[in-house]
Amino acid sequence: DQFEVLERHTQWGLDLLDRYVKFVKERTEVEQAYAKQLRNLVKKYLPKRPAKDDPESKFSQQQSFVQILQEVNDFAGQRELVAENLSVRVCLELVKYSQEMKQERKMHFQEGRRAQQQLESGFKQLENSKRKFERDCREAEKAAQTAERLDQDINATKADVEKAKQQAHLRSHMAEESKNEYAAQLQRFNRDQAHFYFSQMPQIFDKLQDMDERRATRLGAGYGLLSEAELQVVPIIAKCLEGMKVAADAVDAKNDSQVLIELHKSGFSRPGDVEFEDFSQPMNRAPSDSSLGTPSDGRPELRGPGRSRAKRWPFSKKNKTVASEDFSHLPPEQQRKRLQQQLEERNRELQKEVDQREALKKMKDVYEKTPQMGDPASLEPRITETLSNIERLKLEVQKYEAWLAEAESRVLSNRGDSLGRHTRPPDPPSSAPPDSSSNGSQDNKESSSEEPPSEEGQDTPIYTEFDEDFEEPTSPIGQCVAIYHFEGSSEGTISMTEGEDLSLMEEDKGDGWTRVRRKQGGEGYVPTSYLRVSLN
Repeated sequence: DQFEVLERHTQWGLDLLDRYVKFVKERTEVEQAYAKQLRNLVKKYLPKRPAKDDPESKFSQQQSFVQILQEVNDFAGQRELVAENLSVRVCLELVKYSQEMKQERKMHFQEGRRAQQQLESGFKQLENSKRKFERDCREAEKAAQTAERLDQDINATKADVEKAKQQAHLRSHMAEESKNEYAAQLQRFNRDQAHFYFSQMPQIFDKLQDMDERRATRLGAGYGLLSEAELQVVPIIAKCLEGMKVAADAVDAKNDSQVLIELHKSGFSRPGDVEFEDFSQPMNRAPSDSSLGTPSDGRPELRGPGRSRAKRWPFSKKNKTVASEDFSHLPPEQQRKRLQQQLEERNRELQKEVDQREALKKMKDVYEKTPQMGDPASLEPRITETLSNIERLKLEVQKYEAWLAEAESRVLSNRGDSLGRHTRPPDPPSSAPPDSSSNGSQDNKESSSEEPPSEEGQDTPIYTEFDEDFEEPTSPIGQCVAIYHFEGSSEGTISMTEGEDLSLMEEDKGDGWTRVRRKQGGEGYVPTSYLRVSLN
């Protein structure tokens, strides 16, 4: 008898389902907007230039920042995944399920209303038959009274009496029929009413209960999808956060200092003392060899308008220089690096042209052996062009090699103090390791050089070609551990990482350099102040 209550409750349940779907939909919009803002933020702060063209990308601080941005971008992707999962598994599926529930509910309530209407219709028929029976009974009683009064009336004719009796008999018969109809209708209604309350409506209510419980269970599962969508991305988000932590730990201040030094060291020699010029003496004054204006070869430079070497003066403003093909406008160290890059680039282009020439030759041979595949003469222009490019690149390689040799000689001549003065990672010393000068091949090379070293060997730099000057491999005389990172970018030196175990091949001879051998192979000189040494 609580049909209306169930109707209101089931409607409330479907409305709650729709409200949850709407909530999840707005939640996905929030996630998508959040992810979009994160991606825009990452895009805003990512470097605009490629890493190979950006000198700042060499610093660990910049690399860590870029890695953090990438992790944030991956984190934004996980937020998008959460939004997508919620949209598909909650919004779309629950909307479809809500439509199915509404149709099922409508069907059950239509069935219930039909049953109610049928019962109400039977009750109306019962009432009608009851009123008809009541009316017929009154009419029959009235007809019987009329017939009895006429029968006792002496003035009434026999025909009137017979007519009244027939009418009373007819009314009595009609009342009897109405009574039977009313009894049958009452029996039918009681049967229908019992079926309605004991069978029909309980079945409909059971169906509504099952529907509502299934809806509630599905809604509860939809609630759980919120946490499931988050839990699915937790491992990836944890990796993103771990990547940010790794990026933070990867910042190496000492290494960044070394990178800055390597990027910007000029290669100029340290200026000597400024010599006193006595203007009280009427004589020609020439600057000393140690003055700032004296070239490294010892030849005095004439000072005059436009002849001052401003780039040798560390405190003067930098003059604007015009870029030249040999990069002579750059400091010696930077000039050497740029020339080395250009030389490597030309060699790559040259190798590419050589490979193309070989491929064209093979193709021409194939065409000559199998004419149907192509005309060999059609390849001649390309072969000629390739040969021309090869010749041009060879000339450029020779040109850059000459410039590079000149730049390296200038860098070597500008090397100043030894490593012994520095507590931080120093520049390479000006003197070569003693064993290099003791080697026979080294003596031959030094004797054939344009400027032979002095007796003390102080003018021979560490950057001489050690790869060919090392003696035959000997057994280590001890072990050592690198306490700093060192980038052995020059000839004769070798790179090592902080904490790396090395074999000690030769002790420091007083010039600040020690010869070591790496476990994975390779031997060279590293700064002694970078090592913790233990002799055998």
